[in-house]
Amino acid sequence: MFEVCLPRAGQSNVEREGAQVVQDAVTGGETILVVEDEAAVRMLVRRILTRAGYTVVVASDGPDALKQAEAHEGPLHLLLTDVVMPGLGGRAVADRVSELRPGIKVIYMSGYVDDAVVRAGVLLEGVNFLQKPFTLEGLTSKIREVLDA
Repeated sequence: MFEVCLPRAGQSNVEREGAQVVQDAVTGGETILVVEDEAAVRMLVRRILTRAGYTVVVASDGPDALKQAEAHEGPLHLLLTDVVMPGLGGRAVADRVSELRPGIKVIYMSGYVDDAVVRAGVLLEGVNFLQKPFTLEGLTSKIREVLDA
């Protein structure tokens, strides 16, 4: 006699492990505006943060972020923005969103640690930066650290 163990239908090992990591992650209840031009990254970040208890508003680029910041009813506690995007870059997005939402906290994220990020003024001391690729724990911990500061 032998026993066969199968995963639950519709849930892969990666999803199960990811769900467990989210349960163990740092959580919160604030609202976060995520600005990311890569759809796959944007949706992954949205899923992670939603599962961690945050309300997430997403934008695909700078102009969309400005529209979302104006249209969202209620507070926006944090802006999580990619640095290098076509058109309006992350630094300009943060400056404009901060005008619309005074007091919003900002985390810049980028897969580049080169001249583009340095020119954007993101690697200055006191600026919150998250290097891509990041882990789930790295993302949720950085968000919690900035929100609690």
